[in-house]
Amino acid sequence: MKKTLATLATAAMLTLAPGWAAAGDKPATIKAVGTWGSLTNYQKHEGPFWNERIAEASGGSIIGDIKPQTELGLKGFEIMRLIKNGVFDFAFGLPGYVAAENAIFEGGDLSSVTQDIATQRKVADAYFPTLEKSFAEIYNAKLLMLYPFPSQMLWCNAEVNSLADLKGKKVRVYATTLGDFVEGVGGTSVTVPFAEVIPALEKGVVDCGITGTMSAYKAKWHQVATHAYTLRVGWGLAFGAMNMDKWNSLSDDQKAVLNKEITALTDRMWQETATEDDVAISCITGGKCDIGEAGAMKLVKPSAEDLAARDTVANDVILARWAKRCGAECADNWNKTVGVILGLTAKAE
Repeated sequence: MKKTLATLATAAMLTLAPGWAAAGDKPATIKAVGTWGSLTNYQKHEGPFWNERIAEASGGSIIGDIKPQTELGLKGFEIMRLIKNGVFDFAFGLPGYVAAENAIFEGGDLSSVTQDIATQRKVADAYFPTLEKSFAEIYNAKLLMLYPFPSQMLWCNAEVNSLADLKGKKVRVYATTLGDFVEGVGGTSVTVPFAEVIPALEKGVVDCGITGTMSAYKAKWHQVATHAYTLRVGWGLAFGAMNMDKWNSLSDDQKAVLNKEITALTDRMWQETATEDDVAISCITGGKCDIGEAGAMKLVKPSAEDLAARDTVANDVILARWAKRCGAECADNWNKTVGVILGLTAKAE
């Protein structure tokens, strides 16, 4: 019924709206792919934006059709290649998933260097022009937005009460920079698909897994993990990008409304994510939980000593390794943009 009503509403706008459709613009259909269908970003933002909001805002001039990567059977790593080849017109995804092709994509979300969301937004804004240029050159894509998932933390089925306790532990990671963090604190990084983390924790294949706070709760990691170590090791910074040929095919009016609506969408997503950490951590550690059944993991907050040790790892391992992967020019650009905000320097040997 909801789908029918939305279709009827769109048809009515195409007939009655005095805007672009009536003015003669050919309606543009955008075939999009979203992130994880079970999580807030898709359910409350990505999905409704393309399936409903953009048609309403454009007076029917832009019609969206989106499905999450989970429903499409995609893992995330292949999404930008599909955008480049025109299989999809628009994609939401994580730069960390495309960083294997070029380390420059890691620069907006290097592990553990940002511990609060306000600073992370400044980092994202500062690094946007760099990523915009790289998306255009490497994927023939127009970068339109950067937004965060809830912060990435460590969930362990082992006794982890400090950063030092990660030494010797096997930790699931999904990005190179996260592996740099784990190895920098003396652990072993292990790449495990998200869907396989629970059995990996149960069988001892890994001692800990890194993922976002709400992702860990929704996937019920608390049913197998015992310790929630809440040092922020990343933000799951995500992007929204459109195939450049598709973007260029839009009229100036269509581009204007799309830019306006995506700017508003970006603000909503940053605001939403700012509240999700506390909700998810409370739920996963046996606190107040209005969104489902509470878990019983032990809450472990990083100490001042942990944060000081993190600073050393960030400088000596994470930034140093990334600068080596990305090169001197890339590192110099980072220092002039993100580095200024964080007071950090990436030095390429």
